[in-house]
Amino acid sequence: MDGGQLYRLGRRLVELSRAAAGQSGDLVLTAGQTVVLEDVIKHPGGSVGEIQERTGLVQSHVSVSVAKLRQHGLVRTTADPDDGRKVRVWVTEDTMRAITRRATRGVDESITSAVGDPERARRVIALLDELADLLA
Repeated sequence: MDGGQLYRLGRRLVELSRAAAGQSGDLVLTAGQTVVLEDVIKHPGGSVGEIQERTGLVQSHVSVSVAKLRQHGLVRTTADPDDGRKVRVWVTEDTMRAITRRATRGVDESITSAVGDPERARRVIALLDELADLLA
C-alpha cells in the first residue's frame, strides 16, 4: 500500500462512517461547517478568530458557518466578556447528545451495502475491528 491508496481508503472509510451514522432526514452540513463544528467541539468557547487560526478557513467563512450552525441550533454564542467585539462559540448539549447517538450506531448495514455480500461484509468488519485495535 502506498500513501495514495491509504488516502483513498481513509476517504472511503469516512464515507462509510457517515453512511452508518446518518439517517434519512438528518441535517447535512457543508464541509466548511463540519470543520468549524469539529473545531468548536475540540475547543469550546473559542472565538471566531481562534477558530479561523486553527482551521485555516477564511474568517468570513467561519463567521457565516457559525451563524448557520447557530440557526440550526448546533452551537450557541455569547459576547466575549473581555472584548465585546468577539463572539465565543460552544456546542449545545442537544448537539453533543446527537453526536453521541450517531457515533454509537452500528456499521453492519452500511458495510454490507457497500460490499454487497454478507460474508465479505463480516470479514471487512472483523478486519476493521482488528485495524482499530492495532492503531488505536
